[in-house]
Amino acid sequence: MFKNIIDDLKNQDIEVDLAQTNLILQMIDALPKEKSFIHKLKKNKTQKMGFYIWGEVGRGKTVITKCFLNHLNYKIKASHYIDLMQLIHSELNHRTGSKNPLDSIAKTLSKKYDIIFIDEFQVEDIADAMIIGNLLIQLIENNTFLYITSNAAPEDLYKDGLQRKKFLDSIKIFQESVHVHKLVGETDYRTRNILSFNKDKKKVFNENDIEKLIKHNFLNTNFSSKEFEVNNRKFSCKAKSNNFLWISFAEFFYEPNGSKDYIEISKNYEWIFINDFINCSDDSADILRRFISFIDICYRDKTKIKFFLNDLDANDLYSGTKLRILWDRCQSRLIEMQTNEYLI
Repeated sequence: MFKNIIDDLKNQDIEVDLAQTNLILQMIDALPKEKSFIHKLKKNKTQKMGFYIWGEVGRGKTVITKCFLNHLNYKIKASHYIDLMQLIHSELNHRTGSKNPLDSIAKTLSKKYDIIFIDEFQVEDIADAMIIGNLLIQLIENNTFLYITSNAAPEDLYKDGLQRKKFLDSIKIFQESVHVHKLVGETDYRTRNILSFNKDKKKVFNENDIEKLIKHNFLNTNFSSKEFEVNNRKFSCKAKSNNFLWISFAEFFYEPNGSKDYIEISKNYEWIFINDFINCSDDSADILRRFISFIDICYRDKTKIKFFLNDLDANDLYSGTKLRILWDRCQSRLIEMQTNEYLI
């Protein structure tokens, strides 16, 4: 099993380091030996019921866990945390007025799945905090294995949140029921893959190339939705997920957006991809002015952006004179934001 997992990761251009190897070996070793283990655990109180894996962005938590689970012959539900909570809230609404609705939901999920994988676990909302801790415990009590990835240690979840003590009481019980593993490492694989994508700076990347790059590095991608919401307004996009946004320069900056929107975008997305660049003259100064503001905010926040300029150079994007002083500064930042030093 170990060799198969390593081979699969190599096929995804991931050279497994020592920390990742140790995690894979621990997950394999922690699996019960019985083929039908899920149904034999009711009396086994010492069995740990899964893993909570946390660490910095881009260390391989998600891809390793997903690859590991792909080699298990059990009924598995894989879900992003936000999608899972939307499902739970919807189910709770359907059960309004019923007794112990959360217990009923946990039992239903446990009958349907042997293992539940929750990716990018985060707790920021009080309504979620009051639900998720109890739900995890109830799933475990119903003999469901949990595999969870997060950027935060369990004790750091829902920091400064309302009624946090009640949440932490549940999380403490959950921690005692699973293996808590910090995945350390010096390589941000996602950034490395994206940086190495553009070795030939003059290559023209079409939308299929970009889509392939995104699918290789991000889960839960949505290529069907062509808009996203920020500050209760909708804008156009090429694709999105919970941690990346792909926008068209020609379309997005033509729309009436501004600095408040850019602040939210910079705050909410780990990576931003931009293509469809065009040359702007003074006749299209509004487009360029918005783009300059966007770059200023992203540069300040050190947001990671991949620019698909294709045959255009940064100095080809503006041929006017009105915004020349502002553009010279922006152009310098564009060049810097494409360097390894900025992105790593």
